[in-house]
Amino acid sequence: MTLGRLVADIPLATALVNFMDSASDVKQNLVLAALPTRDRDRLRPHLELIYMPAGRTLHEPGERLSYAYFPTTCIVSLVRVMEDGTSAQLAVTGPEGLVGTSLLMGRGTTSNRSLIQCAGYAYRLRATFLNPEVPPGSYLHRPALRFTHALVTQMGQTAACNRHHAVDQQVCRWLLLTLDRVTGNEIKMTQESIAATLGVQRERVSEVASHLRTEGLIACRRGSITVMDRAQLEQRVCECYAVVKKEYAALLRDLGAQATKGQ
Repeated sequence: MTLGRLVADIPLATALVNFMDSASDVKQNLVLAALPTRDRDRLRPHLELIYMPAGRTLHEPGERLSYAYFPTTCIVSLVRVMEDGTSAQLAVTGPEGLVGTSLLMGRGTTSNRSLIQCAGYAYRLRATFLNPEVPPGSYLHRPALRFTHALVTQMGQTAACNRHHAVDQQVCRWLLLTLDRVTGNEIKMTQESIAATLGVQRERVSEVASHLRTEGLIACRRGSITVMDRAQLEQRVCECYAVVKKEYAALLRDLGAQATKGQ
């Protein structure tokens, strides 16, 4: 399956698996895959594949960015940090995008924390290649900006969800968004980490997890959650998941069309 044939009802992770060869293939990342072959080959010597352990911080608020990151198998959480040290997730990014979008806007810093949510690999690229004033990086801007639009949609929907929807719906949304970016149905993350990510009390996440487990939707063991019934989980989630999924399905189609055109 090529990128151009992806459709809205295919989970992101499933779609990715259909055309990815290995963790070292730059085309595992949709933004890089959308580049014309000539431009991707030109960029390849400057891409460095690195392993991203869970819990690693890529960027802190106010920090000057030296690199942009293109996940292939890892998942990155973009987090807003408050003055009292508490935090809440704004968005999640995986193989469909990049971390360091502020570089596209001509800024060298970020206002959020970028944290590895699920371990895996990513390519990193020096910030100069995403500086809009530097011609060698110009061919990256179209797919990167298209991803940025989808990311902003996710951030806005997350803010609305956190304000208007119950914790159980937020947990279901988080599970589905994460599941879309991993292969299989297991998410390696603790309930404590999920609570910190969502900015809610751990007891509330444990309570939600207990209910979902009793109903057979998930299975839990130390350090991981396995989704047993995705269809029922989608029935429980708020409309925010569908809004974000629709936007990212459009992103997949757009990047896929661009990749097909550029081959």
